[in-house]
Parts: sequence; C-alpha cells; structure tokens
Amino acid sequence: MDKDLFVYGHTACAGCGQSLASRLVLEAAGKNTIVVNNTGCLEVFSTGYPESCWGVPFIHSLFENAAAVASGIESALKYLGKKDKINVLAQGGDGGTADIGLQALSGMLERGHDVLYICYDNEAYMNTGIQRSGLTPLDTNTTTSPIGEKSLGNPRPKKPLLEIVNAHGIAYAATASVGYPQDVQRKVKKALSLLGPKFLHLHVPCPLGWRHEPRQTILVARLAVETGLFPLVEYENGVLMGVRKIKPKPVEEYLKLQARFRHILNKPEELKRIQEGADFNIQRYNLKLEEAENREV
Repeated sequence: MDKDLFVYGHTACAGCGQSLASRLVLEAAGKNTIVVNNTGCLEVFSTGYPESCWGVPFIHSLFENAAAVASGIESALKYLGKKDKINVLAQGGDGGTADIGLQALSGMLERGHDVLYICYDNEAYMNTGIQRSGLTPLDTNTTTSPIGEKSLGNPRPKKPLLEIVNAHGIAYAATASVGYPQDVQRKVKKALSLLGPKFLHLHVPCPLGWRHEPRQTILVARLAVETGLFPLVEYENGVLMGVRKIKPKPVEEYLKLQARFRHILNKPEELKRIQEGADFNIQRYNLKLEEAENREV
C-alpha cells in the first residue's frame, strides 16, 4: 500500500472526515492513479496555490463535471494503450454528485467507462455555506433549510443515490464510512480490480456543518452506521453481495451529538420519523446481527 500520496499541510477543519477519507482512498488506489475532483471542500483545502497535498496527478474540474472529465481521461489512456496500468478516480461532494453532477455521473456509468467515482458525502454544500443538498437528511438545520416556527429543517429524506447508481447495472456500487477505515480501503481495492464503471458512496462527517466536536468524527461516523441511518452495503453487477451487520442503536444516540439536530431532540414525533427511516434500512438490507451470527462483510 502506497503511503504519503495525500500529505499533511492542507487547510481542512480539525476533525474533517473528508480529509481522513481521502488519505485512505489514495493509499488504497496507489501511485499509478489520476484524480479528477469537482470543485468543493476537498479541492479547496488540498490545493491552495502554489501548493498541493496530492502526490498523484490531480485535475480540478467544475462543480458538476468530474465524471465527464474522468471519462475523457480514461478514453485517452485507452487510445494510448496505458489504461491497464493507471487507475482513474473521479471525486465529488454530495451536491456535486447527487445534484448538479448527476447527469455527468449517469453518462459516465451508462457509457461504461472504466472509472471509479467516489462521492464524499458530508450531507450539505459545506464549501459554499452549509446549504442543503439532495443528500441532506430529514430535519437537518442548514442555511437553506433553517428552523423556525414553521420549519423543522430539511423537509425531505436523503436521495437514494446508491439505488439510482445501481440501476445502471454497473460493475460495482457500494457504501462506506470513514468510521471503518479497513472497509473503505478494501472496497476501493475491490472496485479497482473490476473492469467498468464503479461507484463508492463514502460517508464523511463534517464538524463545521454537523456541529459536533472535532474529536468525535469517528464516533459520529460509526453511529450513523450502527443506527441503520447509513447502511454499509455492496453490489456487483446490480446484485447485492454483502452488508455489514449491526446491533441497532437508537437514532437519538447519533442525533444528540450534532447541533444540527438539536431542535428535534425534544420532539418525539420527529425522532420517531427518523427512527422509522433507520428501521426501514435495517429491514430492507437485513442488517440486524442475530445472536447466532458473528460475521461481518
């Protein structure tokens, strides 16, 4: 495994889940990698001119088109006969992927480009002022879904991005969390071992936007998984191949650590709605770890 491909010295916030995840991803991908990155937090804090934290070729695309640029790079490498030696990663945040970048991503997937796309999901447009995105959870307090007398925050649940991507019938589609580093790197390596388009939805807490203590990033990330709010699953060619089993915890354990949900902690009806969403995920993916089971995927 290649070390020091994403180096220290960036300007990310203390406890940034995205910076931790980026290092894990690049270590697993290795030095023979080209990265295309949408505009967003990751690009801004890691490439302040004239310096860069990236030890591999790094191309900054527009907010919405990393998938399109990566498609062109992959096609050029094929033409030059070098694609089998070089990994191509396209990267974006939740807004740049699930919202304004969804068209470019879908095009990359349906054309069959041999690219791994990674969505770093911190659940809002953090770089531009903590505006809601299609992946912002229900009842989240953001600058564009503020709380008040007539609002409890974001009125919609997270967009089912993995299901949308998986509907393209691609080689590999999975979720991962920075709270489980070995799982992240296993999935990156597995994805890159397969031919064709691949997608990794990577959950990365943001202390600034989520308003949790920076030292609690890993704890918060793990609780998202352990409550069933962010299931860890993986598909190959559209078929569910594995899930990480959990002993489900109440969603309140996750929510109470984040000030973005402070306004609903005394509202049982809203906690029930969020718990129902977690319970749906647990049932859908059969996440509950039974006493007789002792394996995780």
